[in-house]
Amino acid sequence: MRKLSHNFLVKSATYAAIGVASILIITKFIAWRLTNSLSVQASLIDSLLDGVASLLNFILIHQALKPADAAHRFGHGKIEALAGLAQSVFIASSALWLLVETSHRFFNPTPLVASSIATMIMISATLLTALLVMWQRYVIRHTKSIAIEADSLHYYGDFLSDIAVLISLNLSFRFGWYRLDSMLATLIAGYILYTSWKIAIVSLNILMDREFPEQERQHIKQIVLQNPRVLKIDDLRTRSSGQKDFIQMHLELESDLPLATAHQISEEVSKEIHKQFSRAEIIIHQKPYKHK
Repeated sequence: MRKLSHNFLVKSATYAAIGVASILIITKFIAWRLTNSLSVQASLIDSLLDGVASLLNFILIHQALKPADAAHRFGHGKIEALAGLAQSVFIASSALWLLVETSHRFFNPTPLVASSIATMIMISATLLTALLVMWQRYVIRHTKSIAIEADSLHYYGDFLSDIAVLISLNLSFRFGWYRLDSMLATLIAGYILYTSWKIAIVSLNILMDREFPEQERQHIKQIVLQNPRVLKIDDLRTRSSGQKDFIQMHLELESDLPLATAHQISEEVSKEIHKQFSRAEIIIHQKPYKHK
């Protein structure tokens, strides 16, 4: 049941992202044509790239959710990290394009056209994006999906950029601060670049089998050593693979223990670890403790 719930939540987040991206692209295009605003145009381009990234995310996540098979004994979870890495490229590309456009518009400011319709469109886009981010955050809390987290990060960037666009539309027109449009667009580009970097680092850590943070590793050791029959823990190895974590270790036990007893101790340790790391697949090897 847990696996079905995980799959349902992750898939629902991908469907929601594609649907919201499609609506945002159409509405922001209308707003851009009505206002001639660079920040609106920047937000539109960002939504276009978000739509492409979410579509790619949709395809890769459905592959990642496939169960382990004979050729992929550890599952397909790392495809989620590939999805996150691909999204970081799309997001960084949009930011670089935006920086070029803002530099040109800053030195050649263009008056904006006020439009109540465009303002209402951007308010609606902001609210819709906020709802999507809230749902994605809920899915992330229950699934720990790196691909959905990557998707959520750039939609949160969209949310912030939409707020900046609303400020730009109103202040630029009312007070003639036409360069404010370019300045806000530059801030949006900076946040987008930061977002893409953050996504890329998380994705690369998974692809490179980076160890858990030291605090989590120490927590695992504490859990193991709470069992009085475990004399020592050795060769602890940890890694993440998208929707699943892997923890493996050597337990040093008394050398005269029967095999059945050693197996029972390993099962007890595995059960306690799983209480704190529910996504983990735990592999334990027993070996005799060497008394000095």
